Amino acid sequence: MSRRSYQSPFFPPSTPRSVEGGVKARSVRGAIGTSWWSGRFIEVLEGLGVGGRLQRGRNYARRGQVISLDIDAGSVVASVQGSRARPYRVRIGITAFGKAEWASVEEALAGNAWFVASLLAGEMPADIEDVFAAVGLSLFPRGAAELSMDCSCPDWEVPCKHLAAVFYLLAERFDDDPFRILAWRGREREELLGRMHQADSTSEHRAPVGAPLTDVLDIFFVSPSPVPLRRSHSGGALLVDQLPPVDVMVRSRPLADALRPVYAALSAPAAQP
Repeated sequence: MSRRSYQSPFFPPSTPRSVEGGVKARSVRGAIGTSWWSGRFIEVLEGLGVGGRLQRGRNYARRGQVISLDIDAGSVVASVQGSRARPYRVRIGITAFGKAEWASVEEALAGNAWFVASLLAGEMPADIEDVFAAVGLSLFPRGAAELSMDCSCPDWEVPCKHLAAVFYLLAERFDDDPFRILAWRGREREELLGRMHQADSTSEHRAPVGAPLTDVLDIFFVSPSPVPLRRSHSGGALLVDQLPPVDVMVRSRPLADALRPVYAALSAPAAQP
């Protein structure tokens, strides 16, 4: 008889003990996790097809049965209060990438201004998975085989409702801060951004990430091809002169004065070959 079909008379359905100050899911109904990146994580759990345990796990997450939840490189450890006096210890493990693997990822991320801007804004770029795939890695687990799951409860099924509750709360943590996914894979936010800065600074054709505008005026804009001449719609006035006053100084000069030569060059007739 399989474990899945076996209903033990020694562990009948029970009501969990109430918890004060537990970690509660914000979601009160429906799906848990609102961003695409947390949804990718939940897909792994729901792909296991454990039926009612998922619903009970959501209920546990919403009741606040999870007492604590800590995310570290390669490991999530949580304490979940069930029906017994002693809370259960839950652990979800994943492979954390090594230094060489992260170096390849950081170099690829630093070479794309969109990735840099999104990460600095606390967003997970929609195609960031392609960056990891290009270096032979997967940011998100591709299935249960890439995870180690353990709970000290007597339930033989994996994942049990306690593990499921932690999964759902993890999805909300990832919603709040996508860098927690990267930290789980072995790279904290500040370290990642710092190493991306170093990788970007090695290129003489790019400004360092986060460099002041005053230090990069000479390379702030470099056109990849000649800009075609366009007809002015304001009697020849430069676009920069049509802007409202901006209280920004660049090298002790108003921003408009600093940008005027650039706009003048762009507006000048193209030289004949």
